[in-house]
Amino acid sequence: MTKRNALLFSIATLALLSSFGSLGPGPYRLKTIVIDAGHGGKDPGCIGKISREAMVSLSIAKKLGDMLETHLPNVKVVYTREENRFVELHDRAGIANKNNASLFVSIHCNSGERNAFGTETYTMGLHTTRGNLEVAKRENAVILQEDNYQEKYDGFDPNSPLGHILFSNYQSSYIDKSLLLAEKIESQFKQRVGRSSRGVKQAGLLVLWKSAMPSVLVEVGFLTNEGEERYLNDDLGQTYMASAIYRAIRDYKNEIEINN
Repeated sequence: MTKRNALLFSIATLALLSSFGSLGPGPYRLKTIVIDAGHGGKDPGCIGKISREAMVSLSIAKKLGDMLETHLPNVKVVYTREENRFVELHDRAGIANKNNASLFVSIHCNSGERNAFGTETYTMGLHTTRGNLEVAKRENAVILQEDNYQEKYDGFDPNSPLGHILFSNYQSSYIDKSLLLAEKIESQFKQRVGRSSRGVKQAGLLVLWKSAMPSVLVEVGFLTNEGEERYLNDDLGQTYMASAIYRAIRDYKNEIEINN
């Protein structure tokens, strides 16, 4: 075989192998999901008449994890906490990064006026209303219970509106996929579970800060609303909420894997 023919043979072989994907990175697969139950331990979160956010979010998180492990067995589930203990905000994203997570889902309960109700799902971004800012300030105020929080969070002041604006610039690389998942979650809450949806929103949330993957924070309802608090403390209600998040993740996984 001449040198020229050998070269042509090599090029043809490489082209054939490439057509079968042997030389490429392979199809995208959603492999690991980190589920974060908000608050915990010395930080109870918002407090209703009969419950605390830390325990409600943990119960829903575990139900969600069970559903994912049952119906998506090829996906690894990791929890930031599996008991009532305090986990610093930066450690929650750190757990997701350490596990090379494909998704980070943080579950919370809301607080507000007695007549406030409905679900909300947040992604990292610039708040557009005072209500969004207040949610960010409340969730971010957890760092005041951490040692050396100013050093850990680059001097961030949870009481400063400017600070939240600066932090909203993070996560820009993952915003499209984060919004896609958030929209699917709110659609499931509204269309399948019949809950009132307050929509998809954005705010500078420290728990999503530096998470190197699509990330959302889900507010499953208001513990300050007696009706919603009863629903969120009912085992069937918690199962419905967890199943809505599960179905959204399942649909997100199917869509992302097909399009990548």
